[in-house]
Amino acid sequence: MTTLTPTKDVLPPPTERSTVLGWMKKNLFGSIGDSILTILGGAFLVWMIYTLIVWITTKAEWAVVTDNLQLFMKGQYPADADWRLWFLLFLLAVIVGLMWGIAIKRPTGAGWTLLIVPIVLAAWLFTLERSSWWRLLVIDVLAIIGYLLGKRYPSKLSRITYLLALLYMPIVILIVRGFGEDGFLFYVPTNLWGGLLLSLLLAIFAIVFSFPIGVLLALGRQSKLPAVKGLSVLYIELIRGVPLITLLFMGQLMLPLFLPAGITIDRVLRAIVAMIMFAAAYMAENVRGGLQSIPKGQYEAADAIGLSGWQKMVFIILPQALRAVIPVLVGQFIGLFKDTTLVALLGLLDLLGIARGVLANPNYIGRQLEVFTFIGLIYWVFSYGMSYGSQRLEAVLGVGER
Repeated sequence: MTTLTPTKDVLPPPTERSTVLGWMKKNLFGSIGDSILTILGGAFLVWMIYTLIVWITTKAEWAVVTDNLQLFMKGQYPADADWRLWFLLFLLAVIVGLMWGIAIKRPTGAGWTLLIVPIVLAAWLFTLERSSWWRLLVIDVLAIIGYLLGKRYPSKLSRITYLLALLYMPIVILIVRGFGEDGFLFYVPTNLWGGLLLSLLLAIFAIVFSFPIGVLLALGRQSKLPAVKGLSVLYIELIRGVPLITLLFMGQLMLPLFLPAGITIDRVLRAIVAMIMFAAAYMAENVRGGLQSIPKGQYEAADAIGLSGWQKMVFIILPQALRAVIPVLVGQFIGLFKDTTLVALLGLLDLLGIARGVLANPNYIGRQLEVFTFIGLIYWVFSYGMSYGSQRLEAVLGVGER
């Protein structure tokens, strides 16, 4: 009879650890060809960084940026109305803090990313006024207070918070635009809006309003009602077949021809509507892709627990579909933000329009490289911020994980 001798538990295989030199030898100098490519690539990278540093510190003339910094940031927006922009940032800090405390529950990376939003915008406004350090501190304090209140009273403050978030964009327009000729909220015409202020307003409004319209179009394309499905398909395919610049020109040049005499629509509003129409069509296709990725079992499970059609879509299907396409949606948001430069072709003074006006000044002839480097850096900061926020949100929601 065979006897079994107990053995010790089998140890797991040793983890593979390597030093920095070991990693470099394996990945960069694994062969003669890899070594040659590494040396050549490293030399080119060092040369490029050195050349860039020399140009930034000794050759570039940044007076074209510093002298016109306020134009780049807000265009010709009146200086005595700058307090409105600060007030909107204070309100945004409170809303972000409350949402952070209510929805995220704990200080995760996504929460810190949300907190960065008003701080980055405040850094933009800080370029307008040199004595604004206390305002940056106020933004931090308001965000932290909002977080603590949201975490302490989530059920009591949730409705107020989401109502404030819903009303924030109308409040922005009301305060930035103003009304009346006198008073502390005097009217500021949109032809004075410019620079980063106009670019952000165009992008934010296009993103915020195109999202629900795109979701409705995606649901309409999935509808079993022939009329709803047909109209949704017609709109999506028609708009997707036309470049954005065409829609912008149609809104600026052709729309006034169809309006009754004496009725005009603001140029900025026409640009916003054109961007919303364009973005909504692509948003619909992205959301439709998310809807098609949901397994059939999810629909059957929703039917099994007795949910109605709209309950099944709102509570079961749509959240999963949106979660699946977060990277695609954020990519579209980034592209839409950069597409705001097209309005410069229509005469609107966004960042690119301001840059063209500054470069037309005889005092700054030949300073294109400095100006466009500065503008490119601004777009990169905001685009990278959206991309990083998307990555953190994906990590929190577990996108791509089963």
